[in-house]
This record gives sequence, C-alpha cells and structure tokens, in this order.
Amino acid sequence: MRAGESTHSEPDQAQDGPAIRNGRIRQAIVAWPHMVFGEKWDLAGLCRAARDLGCFALDLLGPAEWPTLDEAGLTCAVALNGMPNPAFVKGLNNLRYHDEVIGRTRQRIEECAQAKIPSVIAFTGFKWRDAENPASGEIPRDEATANTVTGLKDLARDAERQGVTIVLEHLNSRVTGHDSKGHPGYQGDDIDYCADIVRQIGSPRVKLLFDIYHVQVMNGDIVGRIRQYGSDLIGHVHTGGVPGRGELDETQELQYAPLMKALLEVGYRGYVAHEFIPTRSAMEGLRQALSICDV
Repeated sequence: MRAGESTHSEPDQAQDGPAIRNGRIRQAIVAWPHMVFGEKWDLAGLCRAARDLGCFALDLLGPAEWPTLDEAGLTCAVALNGMPNPAFVKGLNNLRYHDEVIGRTRQRIEECAQAKIPSVIAFTGFKWRDAENPASGEIPRDEATANTVTGLKDLARDAERQGVTIVLEHLNSRVTGHDSKGHPGYQGDDIDYCADIVRQIGSPRVKLLFDIYHVQVMNGDIVGRIRQYGSDLIGHVHTGGVPGRGELDETQELQYAPLMKALLEVGYRGYVAHEFIPTRSAMEGLRQALSICDV
C-alpha cells in the first residue's frame, strides 16, 4: 500500500443515474453489511453510493456518524439504541438489564429528537437470565412479555414527548452458524409475539420493525402479515434475500415488488431499508434492490 492510499474500496460510480425514479417507497440502505462484508466501504463512500443511486437515508447508525450523513444530504432512518454491539443480546425482556437498556435508549431518543432522526431500534433480548450464558436458564415467555411491555411503556412516554418512534425488531432464531444471518436464543423470534407486545403498549410511538428476511425465515406469509398489521403496527421495514440474506435477486424465494405494493396498499409511509449481505458488486446489488422496490 502506498502512503496516503485508502484501505477501503471505493464504490463504483452509478453509471445509469438514480435507481429510484417513482419514490413511492421511501428507501434506505442499512450501513453495516456494506462496511463489514464485500468491498467494505467506509461511511463516506457509502454516503456517495447512496446519493448516486438516488437514496436519501442510511440506517442503523449512531450520533458519531450522523454529521457525515448530514454533510452528504442524508438522514438516518433508524438509530442504534446505544447498547454495546451486538445490541440485540441484552434487551427489555430481562429485568437484569432494564436500567442499562432503558437508560441508553432514553438518551438516544433525546439525541434523535435533537438531530431530527425519526426512529430508534429496540429489542426483546436473548431468552436466558444471563443473556450470554444459556446455562443460566430461560426466562418464561409470559415473564419476558411483562418485562418488555413494562420497559417499552416507560420509554414510550419519552418517545411521545420527543416525537421519536421506537421500533421493536423481530429476529430469527432458526439460522445457525452465522451471527449476521440468525440469532439462536433471541426471545422475540415470533413476529406475532412481537406484534402483540406492541399492541399492549398502545402508543403511536412504539411500533414493529418488520424485517422481511427474519419474518420469512420464522413465520412466512409476508403479504398476509403486512395486511394484518398495517401501518398502525409497522413502523420500519428491512429487506434481505431468503435463503442466505443475500441480494434481492432471482436466487432467492421472495418477490419483493408485490411486498412493496402490499405496504402501499395498507398506507405505509415509513422507510424500507435494505439489509442484505453483498455477495457480488455492492453497487450492482443495491441498484437492483432499489429498482425492484421502486414500485
């Protein structure tokens, strides 16, 4: 490597103009897959790629990254909740972690309000009493539900006052052997279970993060569930190819255009953020995903 050379790959310039032309679906790009896998872009490079493709938001970033987005004319669709990575391990289902999770999320809600970031992520957490030790025993589902509802009701007051939406994410526990594709032990691994928790909160500022990849792996019936939950419950959407969490192409089992049409049908106006792991040219994969979902 020559002095002054970058250690990261630069995204190729978009050759065919923006991929988004209709704009009825507000699309975003989740940052981590393109910073960890494939060409490993840095944040500035990812911002350039997003703008070249006609996309105006990135996803799952914290306050340290927001100024870079702002300089590029982008926003953050959903903020990280402030917990150490991986943030989904210690969650609201476990009273052992309530002080930390609620405290960090409350601070992030305030930061989001100041920066005009619309949403912050939340998780049930892993099902073990010591979240990192399966030998510690499982938290019963009814106890976990009560704990999660208590925590979200507490946070909902802050979210309503600050005008920020909390989105509770469902994750699959079925895929093993790859930390970015499945999360064995995650308690909120049933989308209907997570939807019931959101209903119990009864706040317009607490909704579902409907991750299509995870829902398809665990539950399926994506269009049916979009229609069932509607825009009242769905506050944010993630994409990813099934199986494998790759690109939204002909190698996977879902057709994304009908899913986007179902979201429009129920009046969904939030973001759809692409969270697939690149297996080929990242610009090519993103262009394809953005185009397919631009219904």
